[in-house]
Amino acid sequence: MTTQFRPVAPPQIIENAYTDDQHRRMLNVVRENGPWSLILAQHFKSPEEVVATTSGGLPKGFTPTWDMFLSPVFRGYFAQGSTVQHPEIEDCFFNHKFLDLVRGYWKADYARPDNMLFNIQGPCRGSETPHVDATRFRGISMQTSPVWLMNIMVKSGLFEHWRAKKAQVITWYYKGKTGGGFNYWPDGPQGQPAQIKAPMWSRAVVVENEMMYHTAEASGPAALRQPEGLAINSLISADPEDPNGWQITTDGKVIQKIPEEEFRFLIHWGADIFMDYSELKRSLDHTDDISNDQVFDMLIADLRARGATFEVPSDPLTDQQFIRLLVQTYDPGKPSIFPPEPEEALAA
Repeated sequence: MTTQFRPVAPPQIIENAYTDDQHRRMLNVVRENGPWSLILAQHFKSPEEVVATTSGGLPKGFTPTWDMFLSPVFRGYFAQGSTVQHPEIEDCFFNHKFLDLVRGYWKADYARPDNMLFNIQGPCRGSETPHVDATRFRGISMQTSPVWLMNIMVKSGLFEHWRAKKAQVITWYYKGKTGGGFNYWPDGPQGQPAQIKAPMWSRAVVVENEMMYHTAEASGPAALRQPEGLAINSLISADPEDPNGWQITTDGKVIQKIPEEEFRFLIHWGADIFMDYSELKRSLDHTDDISNDQVFDMLIADLRARGATFEVPSDPLTDQQFIRLLVQTYDPGKPSIFPPEPEEALAA
């Protein structure tokens, strides 16, 4: 693998990322506009696509199922395409403090707010498949291409010329007493992991998550981390019986109640970075974009150069056998060292 998977600079931890008023307004948006679906349901059409996005391949001939990946983590968006979807939190997105932070992180001249999403969950196990975030390229984004393809592109190392520079400010709010932190591998997936530990209340990290393997630490009581009845169509919403609680439903049936103290709220603010005016202009003018067709032409040429035997699919974006081949060829494997699982406090 030619890609090193190291961020442009070490993650920078900051405190008090948002004011109490900003946090209250963002949480109100989440409460009033649900229900929200699983991250998996929003971004993937098949389990094979999940494998292509995370780390570690599968044995030849093995067919993955949704049950292998289901995790009670749900997602929604505050802003997309540099546009705020909820005017009452516009100041949270067009955030001068964050713009200064990410420009300084990259030592760049320009930064542009791009998107702002949130993940919400109750008790949840830690992921055994750390990942990098969907890596955008000039001409290739989540609006034009699936997440799994963007991750295969960065893992292949073939498309560095087009890779866009990105930065994030990721903020957590979590009152729980068990886990709930952030695990990451700043020196590549074969290096030593690091952790940002709870308490996590308006604590944030400035980072380039497209080039750093990372995952959430397990959180909450172990017995509650995988709700019985969780399915790909499960939803989360405010609990009508608890002004501060939440509930997960499947086909309209409540499968888990989540009290406020076990609710984990992650806010992911992302920006486009341009080192200088010429780089900004090249992006705005679209004079050096790449298309999906070019991407697959380059991947197929590289597979053939490696001696791979395969049939060129008629629809490579959805062909599960072809996706498996790409995973087997380009995936660098899971991190070799994992931090310890959080210890659950014993009852008094």
